[in-house]
Amino acid sequence: MSTLYGFPPKVVWIGRGNCSTREIEEILRRNYERVVELVESEVMGILLLV
Repeated sequence: MSTLYGFPPKVVWIGRGNCSTREIEEILRRNYERVVELVESEVMGILLLV
């Protein structure tokens, strides 16, 4: 969608296999600043978190 229509949408891709909701929460909390940077960016459309 982002390729066809541009940004937004913004995508946060969590590159993990099966994991708990708690693990997802921890990943997002650890990377809060990077997620904010993605949201505020006019040129970045995807953020890969592992």
